[in-house]
Amino acid sequence: MTRLLIIGPPGSGKGTQAHRLSEQLGIPGISTGDMFRTHLAGQTPLGIEAEEYLDSGNLVPSHITTAMVQERLRQQDTKNGFLLDGYPRTLSQLEDLDHILKSIGHTLDAVLEITVDEDEIVRRLLLRSRIEGRSDDTEAVIRHRMQLYREETGPVVAQYAQRGLLFSVDGTAEVDQVTAGALKGIETVRTRRTAL
Repeated sequence: MTRLLIIGPPGSGKGTQAHRLSEQLGIPGISTGDMFRTHLAGQTPLGIEAEEYLDSGNLVPSHITTAMVQERLRQQDTKNGFLLDGYPRTLSQLEDLDHILKSIGHTLDAVLEITVDEDEIVRRLLLRSRIEGRSDDTEAVIRHRMQLYREETGPVVAQYAQRGLLFSVDGTAEVDQVTAGALKGIETVRTRRTAL
């Protein structure tokens, strides 16, 4: 039984690792991006509300994302664990997640941070934008997103470190090495917490 959170900047390989780890651990991977797509496609009340913001080019407010996460974590397939990807991004979302987990009688086992330095992130995302033909991913835009990540998600990482849940893996290593390091880190955190 593993309840895991994965954190990392855009371009860190977080999505790839989330997919690999959820498969290896036999737990559902829960990505906020997938949840949005599901709600939008199904035209659920939350999806309709989110669509109004997306259509006007605005960020979806936290309360909508939180409601989607809460609904998803109450589903049967998460009883034996889950891997949450893309949430929480801010300290207020971290507090919301604490409340959600408490309400369903769960706690997180570990928080995996995938680290990659900013210049490598810029290199990766510029390459991806050229391959995918995404003109919106300029170096200035990418560096701005990294600054936002540091400002908003940096305190979340610090909070989980304080709680003894955080371990970091170098995202510039080979994909298999990152996965192996992540699995080893999960066990280390779990063992350390059991010993407390």
